Parts: sequence; C-alpha cells; structure tokens
Amino acid sequence: MSLIARFEAFYLRAKKNRWYWLFSVFCRVALAFAFTTAGLTKVVGERFASGLSELHPMGAYLTALHRTGYYYTFIGYAQMLAAILLLIPRTVLLGSLLYFPIIVNIWLLSYAVRFEGSIVTSPLMVLANLYLLVWHYDRIRYLLPFRKFSHLGLVEKPAVYDNRFPWRFLGSVLLTVVAVVLFARFGHEVMPRNSLRDCKLQFEDSGAGSAGDNFCNCIHRRGETLDQCLQEYEAARNAD
Repeated sequence: MSLIARFEAFYLRAKKNRWYWLFSVFCRVALAFAFTTAGLTKVVGERFASGLSELHPMGAYLTALHRTGYYYTFIGYAQMLAAILLLIPRTVLLGSLLYFPIIVNIWLLSYAVRFEGSIVTSPLMVLANLYLLVWHYDRIRYLLPFRKFSHLGLVEKPAVYDNRFPWRFLGSVLLTVVAVVLFARFGHEVMPRNSLRDCKLQFEDSGAGSAGDNFCNCIHRRGETLDQCLQEYEAARNAD
C-alpha cells in the first residue's frame, strides 16, 4: 500500500471519529477568536501591541505598518473575514485558505525578531490551521501535485460518529505544544524581551556581564536591528 493510500485510510477513520471532529471545531473557534481581536484592533485604527516601544524590532515594524493607512485597515478586514469564514460550516475551507498565508507571515515575523508576544502562539496557530486544511483534504487534494488521484471523493459527515478517544493523537498534540514552548524558552541564547528591564533580567546569573547590558541598550535605547545587536553581543562575549 502506498503512502497516500495509507494516509487516506487513516483520514477516513479520523473523519468518522467524534473527537477529531471536535478538535477541528476547537481549532476553528480558537483561530477565529484570535483574528477577530487582532483584526478589530486594526480596523478601529489602533496600533497592535501599542505598549511595545518603537525602538523594539517588532515595535518598529508595527509602527511602520500602522502608518501605511488603508493597507493596515485592509489587513484587519482580511483577518476578520477569515475569522468569519472559519465559523460558517460551508466556508471553513475558504477561511482556512485565506487564514494560512496571513498566519504563516506572522509566525515567520515573530521568529525573525524573536517577539515574545507571539513566539509561542503563532506556530501553534499555524499548526491548527494546517489541521483544518488536512481535515478538508478530500476537497483540496486536487490542488496538490499528484499525477493521479484515488477515488476517495468527497467525504460526507457520518450518520453516527465513532466515540473512541484518540489517545495517541492527544499525546502528539501535547508533545507538540510542549516542544513549541520549550523552543520559545530555550531555543535562543538571548531575547530582546518586551522592555529594557525584562531584557536585562535574562542575563542575571548568566555571566554575560557588560555584553548583556550592551545588547539590551542596543535594542531598547539605541533602536538598532536585532542582527546588529546580536553581532555586538557575540563580539563582546568573544572579547571577554
């Protein structure tokens, strides 16, 4: 049996299981709530994460984005539209397709500038969005670069759900969440943090000395780029 055939056999079992379906509903509601709040902030014209200093790499980006005028508002409407589409059963797939490029962009941005505000939530939202796309595999598989397709067809909602609890799936979800949190916590030697005080706290008992102070001042007082501040930090550590 080919890999695709094995996947489709599992897919058919999952589509008949009540718990997999409930998890898809949870993903829809959670993702819709996140984009509704974020989109509404943009629609009303407020800067997202308004408490973040403009000298911070993410703060500088959000300030510049806020000053783009109707483009900033357009992003807000796009986020709210994606959220609404996710909540309507007939338009879940369309909402998932609209949601995906937006949340991937947020995820990559969060990692690029090491922003604490979404360094955990954004990758989890990407994974939740991917789950919804896979949940509708029977509808989107024709977009995939397969040479030929099986006779899977459109999978109808089962008359009676299988109530067996997918313990291994739950374990994999929990392990994924733990892995994302641990990477956010320990994946980087230094983080800009959201304030000068919090930035300096991470260097207590680390032995970084003046290199840590210089890094935080570079971010929060001089407003340099993250790459520039990291280079100065590495140079100072090597000099020590």
